[in-house]
Amino acid sequence: MSSQKRLSFEVQSLTGRLAIATGLLLTVAAPPALLASDNVPHRPFAYWADVPDQGQFVVGVVYEQSEAYHIWAGGQYHNVTWMSGGEHYGNDINQGYVALQYGLTERWALDLNVGYTTLGWRYYDNGGIQSTDGLMDWALGVRYQIFNEQLETNRPWVPTLTFRAGAVLPGTYSQDFIFAPGNRTTAIEPELLLRKHFGWPGLGLYGDGLYRYNMTIGNAEYMIAAGLFQQIKGWEIDAGYKHLQTISGNSITWLGDPSTVNPNILYPRDPRELYDAIEFGFSYTTSKRHWRYGFHLSSVVDGNNTDNKLWLGGSIDIPIGGKHAE
Repeated sequence: MSSQKRLSFEVQSLTGRLAIATGLLLTVAAPPALLASDNVPHRPFAYWADVPDQGQFVVGVVYEQSEAYHIWAGGQYHNVTWMSGGEHYGNDINQGYVALQYGLTERWALDLNVGYTTLGWRYYDNGGIQSTDGLMDWALGVRYQIFNEQLETNRPWVPTLTFRAGAVLPGTYSQDFIFAPGNRTTAIEPELLLRKHFGWPGLGLYGDGLYRYNMTIGNAEYMIAAGLFQQIKGWEIDAGYKHLQTISGNSITWLGDPSTVNPNILYPRDPRELYDAIEFGFSYTTSKRHWRYGFHLSSVVDGNNTDNKLWLGGSIDIPIGGKHAE
């Protein structure tokens, strides 16, 4: 089969599979949800642009934690730090998830991301310790690598470009919790991921853009991320910018000091969350077994109807089996 005919067949197959997946998702019954901070498992720095080898499993484990001592509500910036025993407490999240991938062919891959999260705060209850925990909103996707820059030797300007058809299913944490660790909604999310080397050896850029339709409550959001990476032997350093914006919704209402109003904010069913963040990370891939160890950081620098999170995380990805395409 010629490469042109094979590409045409794969695109037709992709369209059919997306139609089936969309139809299945539309039949999923989801409980009513109270929207909160976005927290769908998602690998940074366009990591999903690359796909595993055919027949290869990649078993990943990711741990993340965040803290936020300020929030934006209705366009205003507020300090939500609570002091107790000489310690500072804010909105604190600890979570971990398993990130699985499987290479169907040299261009097709599946991914599944399932984990557990816990969040606690004191400020909104005038010092009372409140928390929620449960399964995270979990994500699954089908990826098709449209181009691979290493194989496009006759077109050096072509990047590695991958399309992902993703879905999100709700977790089990409390949906009524202020700043709950996720939207707890069923969603579909088409996504494009790009990585491209240019300039001196090892230098490149990455890009990631997705649109997420939250089916449970009928609003949508988009996320874009872009930045640079530098690879030196088995090491990679990444730095970039991320923007998330909910297209419609209402503002969080700040009611005053928690000593007089308890709880002191009103959380709408559909908060219009948006934020800008800077992200940084590095990873090391071993030369023999290709185990990948990573660290990532993300800091929200501006936004509305969201909290001023600082995320820290670590990961390990272990490839098992597979047949590398020549």
